[in-house]
Amino acid sequence: MDDEGVSYEHALGEAQELGIAETDPTADVDGIDTAAKIVILANSLFGMDVGYEDVDVTGITKITPEAFKLAKEGDHTIKLIGEVRDGVLKVAPKMVQKNHPLNIGGAFNLASLQTELAGRITIGGVGAGSIETASAILSDLLWIEQALGTSQ
Repeated sequence: MDDEGVSYEHALGEAQELGIAETDPTADVDGIDTAAKIVILANSLFGMDVGYEDVDVTGITKITPEAFKLAKEGDHTIKLIGEVRDGVLKVAPKMVQKNHPLNIGGAFNLASLQTELAGRITIGGVGAGSIETASAILSDLLWIEQALGTSQ
């Protein structure tokens, strides 16, 4: 939407054609997938005991090309951001400066952690597509097999 100034529906259709968005994109566009990811991070990295119901979630379906145009005029874009801050979990579209590390494109996922000693640590990788999904499933199956000790 940002790069081409097209509508949400048009951008979603293109993403579905490219295999980046699911046939039913609800989990992605409503922020459900992002919320699930920050719940996992909050519990595993920050020792929290939270679930999806603890996340304030707003998706991207209401963002207009005009909103992107206004953001662009201020050298920003709009990204769906999942955040854990001071025990509060939130997913919502946010303005991000064009030169900020969170301004990523395509099917790339990113996690950025602010630490006291090392400063900001940012990691990322491809997060959508048939090959990436197959890789994740295979990795999970191998982990389960190893955990159960059922090598064959």
